[in-house]
Amino acid sequence: MSRFTGGPAPTRRSVIKGAAMLAAGIAAPAVLRVRPAFADYPDRPVKFVVANTPGGPSDLVGRMVAAALEQSTGKTFIVDNRGGAGGNIGMEYVAHSEPDGYTILLATNAYSVNYGLYTQLPFDPYKDFVGVSELATSPNTFVVRSELPAKTVKDFVALARAEPTKYNCATPPIGTTAQIQLEVLKLRENLPKLEDVVFKGGGDAFAALLSSTVQLSSGSLPPAQPHIKAGSCRCLAVTGDARWPDLPDVPTMEEAGYKDFVFATDTVLLAPAKTPPDIVAWLERETLKVLGTPEMKDKLYQTGFQVRPKGAKEAWARVTREIELYKNIIEQAGIKKM
Repeated sequence: MSRFTGGPAPTRRSVIKGAAMLAAGIAAPAVLRVRPAFADYPDRPVKFVVANTPGGPSDLVGRMVAAALEQSTGKTFIVDNRGGAGGNIGMEYVAHSEPDGYTILLATNAYSVNYGLYTQLPFDPYKDFVGVSELATSPNTFVVRSELPAKTVKDFVALARAEPTKYNCATPPIGTTAQIQLEVLKLRENLPKLEDVVFKGGGDAFAALLSSTVQLSSGSLPPAQPHIKAGSCRCLAVTGDARWPDLPDVPTMEEAGYKDFVFATDTVLLAPAKTPPDIVAWLERETLKVLGTPEMKDKLYQTGFQVRPKGAKEAWARVTREIELYKNIIEQAGIKKM
């Protein structure tokens, strides 16, 4: 018995034509639903996750860039501080977030360092992220309070050797370049009793120096610069490859006699690996636009950073290249894995 009643059986051509129309009717609304989501991006706040506590260098950069992007694009950008575990908590959070462009990692060199420092990471630094944009870079420093008699790093080393249990040093989280450089100094100068007092962020670490909880700060320039300029603190050396323009009398570590002693705090935006390329490209373009303004360059410079306006490809190349670089530094310095 025929399944069709009330008219002639359909031809093969009419069945195919009907199926095509039905498919078009179903597919078209789906396309219409997807396109505005990309076209309107971002239609809600974009979150920059800083894997450190407020007040540190990466937090300062994050807040300045977020504010500039808000002003430039008219969209909303917020900073979410998720410090702890050497930055791994914040990095893991972003790695496992929805790759929709609304949760972005503002990373420092700890992203690259941690691969060689930890026996296991809660994310894959090679596969779980893509580059968005380089932001800014700052040399690290060794700083003391101005009343301490040490005028150079060698002076401080002499004090620490004379009274090994008296001197402590504050650093940002384990895995930051500032923390790594202290360990390298301790190994080179044979100062095993110089205690490394680790804090959740660079701002917290420098506050410990200001309160005389510790006698030395190994950290990035931004938290220290206002106090160096005010005269309450003394910078013994910068660890960049050149002297900082605003501190012309402060030598680099290499000038102070420490060969190959170059460390910096670099900041970069990274997105979860499966973030749509169109969204990554939008973030890259808008970020590079605000970094290129004289106002942004001046703001960052006044806080101790120099703008590094490089795009997604170059940002990712540096980050991945430094993974092996820091792994070798950690191994050569004999730093134990966590």
